[in-house]
Amino acid sequence: MAEAQEFAQAAAPDEAPPLRAADEPPPFEVYNETGAAAVLLVCDHASRFLPRALGGLGLSEAELCRHIAWDIGAAEVTKGLARHLDAPAVLSHFSRLIVDANRAHDDTTLIPAVSDRVVIPGNRDLSAAARAVRLGEFHAPYHAAVEQALTVTMGRHRAPALVSVHSFTPVMDGLERPWQIGILWNRDARLPVPLLDTLRARGIAVGDNEPYSGRDVQGYTLRRHAEAHGLPSVLIEVRQDLIDTHHGAAEWTAILGEALATVLAGLELSEAARRP
Repeated sequence: MAEAQEFAQAAAPDEAPPLRAADEPPPFEVYNETGAAAVLLVCDHASRFLPRALGGLGLSEAELCRHIAWDIGAAEVTKGLARHLDAPAVLSHFSRLIVDANRAHDDTTLIPAVSDRVVIPGNRDLSAAARAVRLGEFHAPYHAAVEQALTVTMGRHRAPALVSVHSFTPVMDGLERPWQIGILWNRDARLPVPLLDTLRARGIAVGDNEPYSGRDVQGYTLRRHAEAHGLPSVLIEVRQDLIDTHHGAAEWTAILGEALATVLAGLELSEAARRP
């Protein structure tokens, strides 16, 4: 209830002009909406779109193509998995530099003033009203779309899974990251642990809550939607240099699709066995 009230407050700022023009795209995309699988895919950082009103936030085009603005390759993998699994997917359509869809409203990195040592001029010294506009026009509608899609999926299946797809940069703060895939999760082991085992059995370098942890701020979307309903969930991070081409994205979509299909089938059998 508190989260819903917070969204409502963010959606009705008293000051600050709107950001998204009438001819600009909505803040989310629903893909393969009629997918029949017992899983919903989400992609929090699918796009680097910025409305004209923000003027590029004071960054160059080269900077806006970097990982600080979006999760490179994640949207293509998400849509590929949606086709592979016949699952619906909800993808954001705004840069994480406007507002991070995978952060709570009170998180200090919700609207970053600095990202990977890059100063974001357009995010400095924002008023409360300006922050509220960003939440109301982008963050809130995206999460409302996720919740709506999840409600539909729950109407078709007793305990559908939520799978969040992200990507991570190979080098951060000067350190090379050895993992090919990261599996992020919090308390519910139903989906992440067998997925970890399945991927490792195939010789893939997998990080367990690496390079980030689902128990930290990066677990917001899973907590907001899956944990709130007691649903199995996992956040999958793919290293960006593996999926920054169409060929690479297709290759890793196939790898992840096969692994997820195997684990989800086992999960459905387990859930069926629990039914009275």
